[in-house]
Amino acid sequence: MLKVELLAHSPNPEKIVAAAAKLCYSSSSIDGILDGLDDEKIAKFVEMLMGLGHESTIEHVTFTFGIEGVSRSLLAQITRHRIASYSVKSQRYVNEGHFEFVTPPEIAKNKEALAIFNNAMEDDLKKYNELSDILKKQHIKELTDSGTDEVTAAKKAEKMAIEDARYVLSNACETKMVATFNARSLLNFFHHRCCERAQWEIRALADEMLKLVKDVAPTLFKFAGPPCIGKGCPEGKMSCGKMAEKKEKYLGK
Repeated sequence: MLKVELLAHSPNPEKIVAAAAKLCYSSSSIDGILDGLDDEKIAKFVEMLMGLGHESTIEHVTFTFGIEGVSRSLLAQITRHRIASYSVKSQRYVNEGHFEFVTPPEIAKNKEALAIFNNAMEDDLKKYNELSDILKKQHIKELTDSGTDEVTAAKKAEKMAIEDARYVLSNACETKMVATFNARSLLNFFHHRCCERAQWEIRALADEMLKLVKDVAPTLFKFAGPPCIGKGCPEGKMSCGKMAEKKEKYLGK
């Protein structure tokens, strides 16, 4: 099951953004850059910046998320957002002998499809464990024959075995990650992944991440979401046709 936590973020993110912008538009010294920035002025400054599209200043604040209950398929998609940092559970070092997996909703609601899917996951697990055992025995023999003690050989062989056995694992295999975005990159992420045309799993993740950052930086992310809530849908004939519904969801109107 998808779980997302906001592990950390820049302290007073909107104040930092406003201070950076203040430096651009005034002769303020660094010593006085935070002076006079009360909540009202910060909100006005940030709203002005977002309205102007002056987004370079929002790169100064970052948000770090802990994410679990997502698939390796999602991992392939989220890492396309390159202006971010990722730390992911390694299948080279973590044995997946009892792996969890993500079931697509369309499969979950179809009894016949679900049975096939679950059988495939069981078969994946079986083949992974069989390969791991075979390869581990092979590597232990090779290592001990070359003079490595049995304890060390067993540890090395385990890692060597699962490194290759992982090739049979499904894209549905569950993974965990820590991801850090600056606010500008995060807005771009929401722009693409809150869209109805985004794949269901990463869209659900984006929605949860957006809820979390809105709690700590509501003005900064006031208009975050799919592009159709602002200037209109860019998808042309590929549009989902749900712009009114999306505006209600993300803007409350």
